Amino acid sequence: MARRTGRPSYLSDKADVRRRRTARLVAVAGAIALVTALLGGLIGYQVGRPDATEASIASIKQAEAKRDAQQILELTETARRVSAQIAPILTALKADTSAGRAPDPEQARRWQETMRQAAEPFADPPSGSTGTNVARGGLRGAIQQAALAVDAYALAAKVPAAQRTALLDVTARQAAEAVTSWSVAATQLDQVSIDAGHGHQHVFLGTDPEGEAFTPDGAAEGTGG
Repeated sequence: MARRTGRPSYLSDKADVRRRRTARLVAVAGAIALVTALLGGLIGYQVGRPDATEASIASIKQAEAKRDAQQILELTETARRVSAQIAPILTALKADTSAGRAPDPEQARRWQETMRQAAEPFADPPSGSTGTNVARGGLRGAIQQAALAVDAYALAAKVPAAQRTALLDVTARQAAEAVTSWSVAATQLDQVSIDAGHGHQHVFLGTDPEGEAFTPDGAAEGTGG
């Protein structure tokens, strides 16, 4: 019976060396892959993370948006209050001038005082976004125009009848312009209110529905924000 012989030792040593070498290569490749993945993630984080300047800008913008949203609420409340003060005066001016009635000096004095009160909230306006500033400036301009109409009415009460007609005509035109100017500002305020998330807010005077003034869009209050 022939004796079974084993693999020569020099061949076994070479096989062991190859296995160890393969294992080391696999380990090294795995380590390289892990390091590459970690570096890639770190680089991606560093690239995607906003730097200090960007973070500061974002924080400022967020604070400005919050401030402006509050200003819009306050401006809307002020506009509602002021519109309740001046709308009856503009309506009465239109009626008196259309009927050709002689101005009442005492009534004119009371209206002038009301106009001064209506203008007070706009005397020292805060700074807000461009859209809010435009709305506020438009409302203020409309009040000034309405005040001029009342002043013309008061002046008409002091002049002879021959000169009164011309002054009353100026009064009517200024009152109409005040209503139109207010409606433009109210439309702007409605838009910035929607943009700020407060929804539709209609602060129109409603004194000249058939004139050139803008009118509410028909959307329900508070919707669309």
